[in-house]
Amino acid sequence: MLHADSNLKTPPVISVLLSVYNSEKYVSLAIESILNQTFADFELIIVDDCSSDASWDICLKYAQQDNRIVAVRNKLNLGGCETLNVGLKLAKGRYIARQDNDDWSYPDRLAKQLKFMETHQNVGIVGGNMEIINEDGKVIGKRTYNYTDGMIRKKIFRYSPFSHPLVMFRKSILDTVGYYNPEYAPADDYDLYFRIGKVSKFANLNEILMKYRVIPTSLTNSRTKKMELATIKVRNLYQNDVHYRANILDKIYNILHFTSIYIVPSKIKIYIFNLFRNA
Repeated sequence: MLHADSNLKTPPVISVLLSVYNSEKYVSLAIESILNQTFADFELIIVDDCSSDASWDICLKYAQQDNRIVAVRNKLNLGGCETLNVGLKLAKGRYIARQDNDDWSYPDRLAKQLKFMETHQNVGIVGGNMEIINEDGKVIGKRTYNYTDGMIRKKIFRYSPFSHPLVMFRKSILDTVGYYNPEYAPADDYDLYFRIGKVSKFANLNEILMKYRVIPTSLTNSRTKKMELATIKVRNLYQNDVHYRANILDKIYNILHFTSIYIVPSKIKIYIFNLFRNA
């Protein structure tokens, strides 16, 4: 573990959790987008999952330059879910903010999310909207999310209600409901949202706070089938929970989704999903 200043006397308000794996092309941009936030009382916890490229060296360089960075490297490749749990166990902030290694947060992202959480004590997780960018950083689209608790719960069985790399949690909520569960990977974030919603309210800020990069080798493109099966598994787990209660249309949708896994090509499903997700 590398921490440039181990004598910090007071815990930071926010712990930003950045998991890294083979992202030497983009990780500097991701790190700098956090270091350049207008709100500065944070720690940036970087967990490298045994990258085979120069990602770890890049992370170490930044850790040596900024005492807000805690940089650790897994001894073995654990995968995204377990890597995030490593970071959560190190976090000291009252709030946990996520950041992916190929995305870029707008400078006022943390400030806006923190202000909302401080004034809405019944909310356990807040997200926001995002721009979609390609490999070269060009904006190619935009994704918006329902921002009220009621609307989020109404749509939660159709699609994930948050952009995972854009969420901010209350650490106390995570300590209550538990961290990411590997049993539901790679939809472990979806399962975590359901657990959070059993003890607190949901919210998204109706503002663009991040640039989300889509590249051909990303999880949602290369491992779509595994993601979909895990997603359906999570939905089935909570469809009769009193905090949500999936309606008949939700259950029909889930059955059709499961059937489509084996008969509809992934590229077509991704296109349809992006076209109709906010309908």
